[in-house]
Amino acid sequence: MDCLFCKIINGEIPSTKVYEDEFVYAFNDIEPQAPVHVVIVPKEHICCANKINAENSFLVGKIFEAAAKIAEDMGFADKGYRVVNNCGEDGGQTVLHLHFHLLAGRNLGWPPG
Repeated sequence: MDCLFCKIINGEIPSTKVYEDEFVYAFNDIEPQAPVHVVIVPKEHICCANKINAENSFLVGKIFEAAAKIAEDMGFADKGYRVVNNCGEDGGQTVLHLHFHLLAGRNLGWPPG
């Protein structure tokens, strides 16, 4: 499999790790869209949100647990943050491995995009 995020998880491509446990890996985005921009991925390869099912949906919970821990550890939990998932080409997904963007460090206006 030629997946960028799988290669990052496996250490084949360097990243700046922010968090890791047995289910999740999180690293700083190389093209940050906010002062804090962390990408959180499940270690299991799932191509996109469309492929979340009864067997793997617990990983989404693990991702949100990681997001809350990262926010607390980095000191922006109380001020606020955004967690975003892009699904498919029209949704803006560029890497076909389920991932969530954790954005913080400034006022994140609405609507996005």
